[in-house]
Amino acid sequence: MDRTEAASLAPCARAEQFVWLTARVLEQHRFAFHFLDGGADPVEAALTAYERADGGFGHALEPDLRGPVSQPLHTAQGLRVLDSIGRCGGQRVERICRYLTRVSTPDGALPAVHPSLRGYPAAPWIPVRDHPPSALLTTGPVVGLLHGNEVWHAWLFRATDFCWAAVGALAGGARTHPYEVRAAVAFLDGAPDRPRAEVLAERLGRSVREQGLVVLDPDRAADHPLPEGYAPGEYHYAYDFARTPDSLGRRWFSDEEMARSLDFLAATQEEDGGWPIRWRVWAPGTALESRPIVTIEALLTLRAYGRKIA
Repeated sequence: MDRTEAASLAPCARAEQFVWLTARVLEQHRFAFHFLDGGADPVEAALTAYERADGGFGHALEPDLRGPVSQPLHTAQGLRVLDSIGRCGGQRVERICRYLTRVSTPDGALPAVHPSLRGYPAAPWIPVRDHPPSALLTTGPVVGLLHGNEVWHAWLFRATDFCWAAVGALAGGARTHPYEVRAAVAFLDGAPDRPRAEVLAERLGRSVREQGLVVLDPDRAADHPLPEGYAPGEYHYAYDFARTPDSLGRRWFSDEEMARSLDFLAATQEEDGGWPIRWRVWAPGTALESRPIVTIEALLTLRAYGRKIA
């Protein structure tokens, strides 16, 4: 297929070529499930290759953490995959919850990185500490997904309390960064106390705008300040905080602001059919593995908002 033929294809068809060319087996099956009427069983089978005997996930399921050992970030990604195919329950999730219990911090939440990663390659901005603190970055999405799937486990009690407190601090104006806000939204979208979640989400949205954490006009992104340590161009847009129309983060933006962000997302599909990653690339393999993940997320977001992708 030459360049002219590729450019004439719909976004999903262009992305399909990119996925077959570059993606891991897991992302190939995920793409087939979401866009080609593929089954959930192949996705779950491919995910099993990343599962560890301790109930967590490892083997660079989250590409910026390398090595075989289980990590909370890998496990959060594994839960997202299971949730996306309707398999976030049963004995597998029971094993995951036992793993989460074993690696929790003294206050019952999850660290961003467990010390078992020491000695394995990882992105230079990910510190490995002997006694890491609790992190909303990992705890929020995990707790939100488990609640959203009506999973019951004793681990959730203290972890949920931690998330309420952490999100409450952010909603009160504590300084934060876009990735932590995304984790907060993931928690709030699945939290069982809906009125409380809605109140905190409204306050958090005001803080996000006041702190300038979202680019509302993609055409002027270069004029927007970047958080300290971020890569050039590592901006966050409205769709990053509201991946679906029913997310609480969607209430933070006007229809015009959301439309502009979705126009921008659609326009950033690259010539090879994939979407770019905006964070810092520290090893060639991590970019190659991350782009299919980002591509699937972009297509799912556009489809969720009714954009034509096929």
